[in-house]
Amino acid sequence: MSGSDTPLDGAPLDPDGSLDDSLPPAEAFALLGNETRITILQELWLAPDQPVAFSDLRKRVGMKDSAQFNYHLSKLTDHFVRQVEGGYEFQYAGEKVVRAILAGTFTERVELEFPVTGECFDCGGSLEAAYADERLTVRCAGCESVYGRYAFPPGGLRDRSTTEIEAAFDQRVRHLHCLAADGVCPECGGRVDTNVVPDDEDALGLDVRVDHTCRQCQHTITSPVGLSLLDNSAVVAFHADHGVELDTRKHWTLPWCVTDASTTYDADPTRVTVTIALDDEAMDVTLDGDLRVVDTERRRAADGDDAGRVSAD
Repeated sequence: MSGSDTPLDGAPLDPDGSLDDSLPPAEAFALLGNETRITILQELWLAPDQPVAFSDLRKRVGMKDSAQFNYHLSKLTDHFVRQVEGGYEFQYAGEKVVRAILAGTFTERVELEFPVTGECFDCGGSLEAAYADERLTVRCAGCESVYGRYAFPPGGLRDRSTTEIEAAFDQRVRHLHCLAADGVCPECGGRVDTNVVPDDEDALGLDVRVDHTCRQCQHTITSPVGLSLLDNSAVVAFHADHGVELDTRKHWTLPWCVTDASTTYDADPTRVTVTIALDDEAMDVTLDGDLRVVDTERRRAADGDDAGRVSAD
C-alpha cells in the first residue's frame, strides 16, 4: 500500500511511508476501546460551545472521580482531542470517530427494500432499492439488472422517508464520483488515480468501465464512463437546451449514465465516446484514458443513437 507523496503541511514521510509522530493504528483503536472515552467524545460533540472546561466535561460525562476522569481524558488528548485555553476541543480524528458513530458505521445493521424512480432499460420493469451490508443497490425488481451499488452509511436512512433516501443516495453517488474524478479520495483525502479500462473482470457487466483508486488507502470506486459526465458543462447545457434539468434527474434513469449501450471504446490510444440523444439531436462526448473530455460534438440524431436517448419527463 502506497501513501500520498505530498503529506499534510509538507511533513516528510518516514521510510515506512507513515507521517512523523503518527500513532500506530492498533494503539489508536486501543485508546478508543473504553466506554468512558467514547462517552467523553460524544459529550464533547453534544456540548453547545467549545472549548469545554474540564469540570463541565466531567459533569456532562457523569463521572464523580476527577482523577479517573482525567486519566481517560489524557488518553484521548493530542490524538482525538486537544487542550486549549479554556478547556478541550476536537482534533479532526476525534470528530471522525463521532461521525462514524452517528452514521451507524460500527453499530447498525439494516436491511431494507423499496421502489424507486425509473424503469429497467432491459425489460421495462419497475426499479427498486435494496439496502444491505451498508450498501444501497438500485436494480430491476423483475430481471434484477443492476444500475448502481454504492456504500451508503446506515445513518443516512435515519429520519428519512424512502423518497428522501432515494434523493440522498443519488446526490451522494454524484458527489463521491465528482470528488474521485477530481483526484481526491472521498474516504481518506489521498490522491486518486483514474483509469478507463475494459471491464474484463466483469465487475459491472459492461464492455468498459472507470476505476478511481486511491494511492493511499486503496479505496476504489468503479462506474460506467457516463457517470463522470453528470457535471460536465457541455452535457448540462445540452440537456438544458432540450428542457431537461440534469441535476433533478435520478442518475439511474439516464441510460448513457449507468449503461454503456451508447458507449464506444478504442484501446490505442484510449478513447471512449458516450452518445446522448435528446429529441432530434445527439451529442458525442469523447474522453481519454484519464477521463478527460477531449472533444464534444452536437449533431442530428440517427436511429443508432436511441440506446443513449433520454426521455424528456
